[in-house]
Amino acid sequence: MEKSRIEYVLKKIEEQTSNAVEEQEKILENILKRNAETDYLNKFLHGQTDKQLFKKYVPVVTYEDIKSYIDRVIDGEPPNILTTEPIIEFILSSGTSGGEPKYVLSTAECSQKRASIPMLMEAVIHKHIEGLDKGKGMYLLFSNPDFDTPSGLKARMFSSSYLSSPTFKTTVCKYVTTPIEIILSLNKPQSMYCQLLIGLIRRHEVLRIGTIFASTFPNCIKFLQDHWKDICSDIRTGHLSDWITEQDCRTPMSSFLLEPNSELADLLEPIFENESWEGIITKLWPKAKYIDAIVTGSMSQYIGLINYYSGRLPIISTFYNSSEACFGINMEPLNKPWDVSYTFLPNMAYFEFIPVDKESPQKAQKLHFNGVSNEESIEKLENGNAQIVDLVDVKIGQCYEVVVTTLAGLYRYRVGDILKVTGFHNKSPKFQFVERQNVALSIDRDKTSEADLSKAIKAAEIELEPRGFLLTAYSSFADTWSIPGRYVLFWELKLRDSNTDQLKLDSNTMEQCCRRVEESLDFTYKLFRKMNLIGPLEIRVVKFGAFDELMNFFVSRGAAPLQYKTPCCLKIKEAIEILDSRVVGKFFSNGNLA
Repeated sequence: MEKSRIEYVLKKIEEQTSNAVEEQEKILENILKRNAETDYLNKFLHGQTDKQLFKKYVPVVTYEDIKSYIDRVIDGEPPNILTTEPIIEFILSSGTSGGEPKYVLSTAECSQKRASIPMLMEAVIHKHIEGLDKGKGMYLLFSNPDFDTPSGLKARMFSSSYLSSPTFKTTVCKYVTTPIEIILSLNKPQSMYCQLLIGLIRRHEVLRIGTIFASTFPNCIKFLQDHWKDICSDIRTGHLSDWITEQDCRTPMSSFLLEPNSELADLLEPIFENESWEGIITKLWPKAKYIDAIVTGSMSQYIGLINYYSGRLPIISTFYNSSEACFGINMEPLNKPWDVSYTFLPNMAYFEFIPVDKESPQKAQKLHFNGVSNEESIEKLENGNAQIVDLVDVKIGQCYEVVVTTLAGLYRYRVGDILKVTGFHNKSPKFQFVERQNVALSIDRDKTSEADLSKAIKAAEIELEPRGFLLTAYSSFADTWSIPGRYVLFWELKLRDSNTDQLKLDSNTMEQCCRRVEESLDFTYKLFRKMNLIGPLEIRVVKFGAFDELMNFFVSRGAAPLQYKTPCCLKIKEAIEILDSRVVGKFFSNGNLA
């Protein structure tokens, strides 16, 4: 990225964040002028465009509240239902965290704003890390098929939309090792093979390694473990493996496998053959400066695994995005993953915030004895008796649920994310992701959030370290068939110093892990355990690669590989059965909780 371009982009970010009030006023005014007479807004505003009327009469909603309007657009009804702007496509949510995918309308302007985020982040990273213009990034990127809708418009995942955008094809693609044809191939195994092969052939050009979500990394490492011999053979012979049959993969590869390269194959093979793959990324790509992947929220479970394979390269969690809107970027990219905050960009959408109990963001989902629950706060809000906070009026240290109004027909839409204000960049706040506003596990009146479960599992990981185990993935479900019901965790483990799939599990260690998890959960859980209303927590260890099969299951149901997030809690019977069929050990918490 040219120095002049970097300076220009950084200047624009400073201007926008310094003028956060004006930018927010401008974008809401623009949205209302365009869309006040749509079927949806006209019902509340009767053609008026006043901001105060908007905040007084337009309700705060969830997807279910507006689904009937979106369905009408999908069915091809005439325009002006939610927006007067032409709809160019529908963006699908991943479908792994909340069940069935949601359809989000997208306009050309909205698409352009989405595509600009990576370029903004590129300028920020160049400011903090020198020399990136001397090489390329090996980004593992995969496209998903489009879906036709009755309206004649396509429905696609955000990742597929971005990879097909002019911005990516003409600008971003210049900075990556893989040709666009291979990235856009719909045959994921063949695309992944070719991307890794090219990355190794061009290993001394690779200055950064990345994907969108961190969950892609374990899948790629497992793939490399299964195919490295074929890759080395292709490099040695200068001939692409016959099983790569897709022409959008084979044809571009002819530019990289020009001749046999036994010298490179001889260098790579001993690295792959090493019993331990700890730090293998820096051994294969010695000039890599950092790992680029989103590791906040549910992706945080992969931080340890990435540190293990990368030799603890810096991890840059670049931006905060969703299917509904773009929110912000990480202006301090070299912060530790646990300290990542995202600076909201006030020109992306109109943002509002529902205050949430900062001591316990999920308090509305808990049994409690004092104060007002968040559910009651939302009820007050919807009855006009509580205050929604504007972007520039949030308070440092306070937690909020984010509400968004977009250029593409979402109005006061509850995204479902809980964020904590950590500071300000100029006049625009910085937020740390806390959790999704949903319950991970629930039995009787106890409800455990994703954040609480993640924290408890991190506490239990301490027991694994002396045994040389690394927790590579986890999920859970509430076993309500047992009497009493219990929480069940699926853990995938590997040995730090070996690639063998054979694990010798120590019962005492695993039982102590169960107990550590329980001791780290909240008062309500412990109370119900003492009362025998919840049974002892169970950990089921699954064989290595089981979570790859889980991902394949969700991808087969329409989830995009790049947007896939390992569900913190499984509620689909078939998904539970996939992991249950690969269990190699079951362990329970013993004794009573203090």
